[in-house]
Amino acid sequence: MLLFDVTHTSHSTANTGVQRVTRELFRALRAITPVRPVLWDPFACAWREPDRHETDLLETAPSRRPSLRRGARWSWRQRWRGHLDRIRGNPRAVRGNASAFLTTEIFSSTVWESYPHLWSRITGPRIAIFHDAIPLKLPYLTPRGTVRRFPAYLKQLRAFDGVAALSNASRKDLAGYWEWLGPEAGPPMTTIPPGLHLSADPSADSAEQAEPPRILCVGSIEGRKNQATLLRACDQLWKDGESFHLDFVGIANRETGGEAIQLLDALREQGQPVTWHGPVREAELLRLYQACRFTVYPSYYEGFGLPVWESLRHGKPCICGTGGALAETARGGGCLTVESISDPFVLARAVRQLLRDSERRAALAAEARMRRFPTWEESAQKLLQWIESRPTANRRGGSGS
Repeated sequence: MLLFDVTHTSHSTANTGVQRVTRELFRALRAITPVRPVLWDPFACAWREPDRHETDLLETAPSRRPSLRRGARWSWRQRWRGHLDRIRGNPRAVRGNASAFLTTEIFSSTVWESYPHLWSRITGPRIAIFHDAIPLKLPYLTPRGTVRRFPAYLKQLRAFDGVAALSNASRKDLAGYWEWLGPEAGPPMTTIPPGLHLSADPSADSAEQAEPPRILCVGSIEGRKNQATLLRACDQLWKDGESFHLDFVGIANRETGGEAIQLLDALREQGQPVTWHGPVREAELLRLYQACRFTVYPSYYEGFGLPVWESLRHGKPCICGTGGALAETARGGGCLTVESISDPFVLARAVRQLLRDSERRAALAAEARMRRFPTWEESAQKLLQWIESRPTANRRGGSGS
């Protein structure tokens, strides 16, 4: 039995990168091995299985209207029930042992301090998924609370029996940080890229006939995603007479994405053809992918960059940078990579090229359709095989700084 930590995701309707990896890997793993979701209830002070409502958020959130905030939310009913559970001796607490433990979330200090209560029941390896080291690489574009917490989180990952990174770039970043910390060796690492749903039809190209053409940008509105540069680039193109509509999809991080949000509002007030859809359901995201001619992912640095693969899976070329894992995500065709992604003039030139050069656009689309992407089921199978191969000698405790 694999215990799967879903503490945050079971209390959020957001579907950003961490939540998507959590939900998809849980679904795929459950189809091939016994999996038991568990969460830390801070009101009961105990680990327990999700209730019906929490299970619903874990399994069906992508089909709901997504939340406008990332944080976990606990209802008053859940809080009072947790307090009551604690008084009654926690009848819902996790019982029995399990053969392995997996967390895909960036666990908080509170969850970390609670791990000893759960890990004493784990007879096999304890595994963590590592997403990225962006708070270290770009602290000035990361929420302050995340920057403060992150060094301790990276150090705590050394207590696991194995860490699976989503990209080679992320694995290298983590290994470099552990080496910088000192002589204590970290656990074994591997790279297991995320998967994709394969329900899209990459041969659909009706967007080529639509006028004006639509350009899509998918990703949280935040500083490191660099939407502000894209907006400046597109504003210059509109002033130069280019005709296109720009669509944004993503939740807003107002702490770091304030500049992009202000630019969006200003351009809309000026009557420029730009729409911010906010976070959307999967069905609406599919419609927007089908409607666009190509996408732009102007992020400075990524631990993977799933929207790039999603765009290519829909047969849509993607303009993106090369920071972090983006170079390996784009490798294989379908992308127009931009080295100076922070320069609005350089980005505008790339956008203009794909708007005007139908042959170049068609060639990139053909490359995208030729690429093969792993399914979530394949990623889960690879992860499970690696978990089962892990020794359990790395017992360095479940708490500490």
